Amino acid sequence: MEYCVFTEPQQGATYDTQLAFAQAAERHGFTGFFRSDHFLKMGDFFDGLPGPTDAWTTLAGLARETSTIRLGTLVSSVTYRLPGLLALQVAQVDQMSGGRVELGLGTGWFEAEHAAYGIPFPAKRFSHLEEQLEIVTGLWGTPHGETYSFEGRHYRLDDSPALPKPVQQPIPLIVGGPGPKRTPALAAKYASEFNIVFQTEDVTAERLQNVVRACEEIDRDPATLKRTVGLTTLAGATEQDVRRRAENTGVDLDDFRADYTFCGSASEIVDRVGTLIEYGAERIYFQMIDMTDLDHLAYLGEEILPQLPR
Repeated sequence: MEYCVFTEPQQGATYDTQLAFAQAAERHGFTGFFRSDHFLKMGDFFDGLPGPTDAWTTLAGLARETSTIRLGTLVSSVTYRLPGLLALQVAQVDQMSGGRVELGLGTGWFEAEHAAYGIPFPAKRFSHLEEQLEIVTGLWGTPHGETYSFEGRHYRLDDSPALPKPVQQPIPLIVGGPGPKRTPALAAKYASEFNIVFQTEDVTAERLQNVVRACEEIDRDPATLKRTVGLTTLAGATEQDVRRRAENTGVDLDDFRADYTFCGSASEIVDRVGTLIEYGAERIYFQMIDMTDLDHLAYLGEEILPQLPR
């Protein structure tokens, strides 16, 4: 089992804030530090200041200032970067980290941030995702001295030298989402990890089984595709701690607890993680919104991680 933190820096976090959080997560024994890839804050509680940070620029910096923790996105949108540039960026950050990078890639959904920064937002993006997955894996997998070409509906590459090469062969690719058929099929074809976040218990269980069936349909061993789950997290030794953290992130604790989340004491969170493991989860993402609350991270690392299966 693996346990990662998942952050939302667009809500308002400088590079230094993210660095402190990632280094603390590393000290506390988390498997990975993952961040969203967004350019506008969400909701009215956070002011989003001092503004967004680019995910792959940030991860490049963290690659040089951490040692063991894995680094990645949940998830980068296919609308943000052309696939050739994305493959180059991710391979370089993988080199900079000594082989600790993972790429989460999705269709994108937040139309307002595209309008705010002049990024095109096609109405239908699933075929863009499929082509980008084929291109990045093709570029990384092309042997040294050979070239890579691709011609699809959206992208064309002619005789690319397919450089630079990543340290990892292959770089882990994360594909996920609540879609019942197309997303599991795409994950089975291209990904090393299928991820589902913020869904109810019954949806989570069903989607994890769907991706097993998708693997079997193409004669892929389901054991080669890691299944993972992420939930928003508010934890604390006392109810007062949990309530204070809810207030600091602008959520109603009663509503939050009624939703499908990690919420409450160590024992409550350990129990929910155990249920997800029974459903087949092999990695858990604890989404943590307030990146200045390093005591929250310490509570998870010191009181909860030691109680979880490894």
